Amino acid sequence: MTSYSDDLGLAHLLADTADAISMSRFRALDLVVDSKPDLTPVSDADTAVEKALRATLARSRPRDGVLGEEFGTTAAKAGPGNRQWVLDPIDGTKNFVRGVPIWGTLIALLEGGEPVLGLVSAPALGRRWWGARGHGAFAGKHAAQATRIRVSAVSKLSDASLSYSSLGGWEEAGRLDGMLDLMRGAWRSRAYGDFYGHMLVAEGAVDAMVEPDLALWDMAALVPIVTEAGGTCTNRAGEPLRGPGSVLISNGRIHDVLLDKLGE
Repeated sequence: MTSYSDDLGLAHLLADTADAISMSRFRALDLVVDSKPDLTPVSDADTAVEKALRATLARSRPRDGVLGEEFGTTAAKAGPGNRQWVLDPIDGTKNFVRGVPIWGTLIALLEGGEPVLGLVSAPALGRRWWGARGHGAFAGKHAAQATRIRVSAVSKLSDASLSYSSLGGWEEAGRLDGMLDLMRGAWRSRAYGDFYGHMLVAEGAVDAMVEPDLALWDMAALVPIVTEAGGTCTNRAGEPLRGPGSVLISNGRIHDVLLDKLGE
């Protein structure tokens, strides 16, 4: 089995760098916010974090490629290019620019296009989650203070806590009725949104999190953490998550219900 210990160590180093930059700009009075072509916001913190992480990866992993939300794809400088780091410098930028503390940096490693390592750092919450294939999933303030995490054992929708991002996206996907059916059938439903609902699934605090459309940098880091915690991650077709699109994440025990209501 491949060991990802060194890569996990590097991911934590990257997260430490990101946290220092992003926290220095969080709620800053001079924060600069622009609109991207898709009208989503981007702050000076987003670009500064990604530039810093790319610089570290260029020194530490020159044989690996990099994909980031703000600056696109950088090919490996040498080697076969089978490995690629995927970066979302600030997931939840809308929260970040409004002073809401639910935002984080997402760091993933792909091998052959498959997510094998993921780390999510939410410094304003004082929380970090990470996992890698064969290494388990953990959460804590940092690597030295970690607790192993597992998904819940809830097996019925009527007992389940369901998380989602928004209803508008499901309406656009033509699955609003199915989403509303899920919400009516669940014990509880809350729109935690962004990375946070997925990490709550990994911790066992929530039983499922569904989103109609995510970019690769939004989802790649989530997959190794949730799967190593015992959960299931698929798109609406029931296929493993390896690219942009819909995301259904659960404790595995209620996944068939999600596919029945939201599946293609």
